[in-house]
Amino acid sequence: MKHTFTYQVQYQEVDGDRKLRLYTLENYLLNVAGLVSDQLGYGIKQLLPYGYTWIITRLSLEMSYIPTHQETLQIETWIEQNAHCLSTRDYRIYLDNEGELQLIGIAKSVWTVLDLKKREIVNFTSMPMFDNIVDGEVLTMAHAQRLRPITEPDLVVPHTIQYSDVDYNGHCNSCKYLEIMLDAKRISVDNSCIRLDINYIKEVHNSDKIKTLIEENSQSIHYQQKDENDVTCCSAQIQRIEELSCR
Repeated sequence: MKHTFTYQVQYQEVDGDRKLRLYTLENYLLNVAGLVSDQLGYGIKQLLPYGYTWIITRLSLEMSYIPTHQETLQIETWIEQNAHCLSTRDYRIYLDNEGELQLIGIAKSVWTVLDLKKREIVNFTSMPMFDNIVDGEVLTMAHAQRLRPITEPDLVVPHTIQYSDVDYNGHCNSCKYLEIMLDAKRISVDNSCIRLDINYIKEVHNSDKIKTLIEENSQSIHYQQKDENDVTCCSAQIQRIEELSCR
C-alpha cells in the first residue's frame, strides 16, 4: 500500500543558496514514515507504551533537483519488505507544479525497533501488530558504496552533543548527525544530481563529545563521526552522480 504526503518548502528551510537543506529533506522522509506507521497501527504511538521505538539504520537518497522556498513536493512511500529485524521503506519524491508531477528524487531507508530500556534491537516481526503487513514494490536503485574508514582526514571538526541535538528517544536525532556533518563541511549541490548515503551505527547522547572526520575530492565528500573512544557512530557520503539510478 502506497501513501502520499505533500510538503511546501518554507523560507526557513532553505540555506543561503536558497536550496532545501538536505537534513530538512531527510526529516520530511522520516516524518512521512512515522505518520504512515501510526496510521496503520505499528508506529511509535503504538510502540512507546511497550517501551519500544523505531530507529533508522540506513538511508540512501538521490536527487536530480533540490527544491527552493515555496515549491511543493509530493512524497510517495511504501514498505518494500519486513525481514530479519529490518524494515525497508522506499520513497519517490516529486516536484508538484500545479498538479504536474516531475520525479526529482528516490530514497530507500532501513529501520528497526529499539528496546528503550535495554537499548537493544528487537525482532519486531513477531509482534501481532505487524501480522497484516504485505511486502510491496521493490524500488530499484543503485546499491550504496561501501564506506571505508577515513585514516587521513582533510579536516576534523569536534562537536558536543547538546540539548538541540537530542530527541524523544534520548539520543542524538537522526537528522542532526547530517546537520553536524554539513555544518563542518558541505558540498555545493547547485544544479547537479547528487546522492547521499548515511549509515547510523552507534547511539550518542547528551553531553557526549564526537568528532567529524572529513575527506573530499571534486566529486564527493565523505564523513565519519567518532566518539571519545574512537568508535564510529555514523558515516556518510555525498557524491555527484549523472542521473537518478532508478529504472
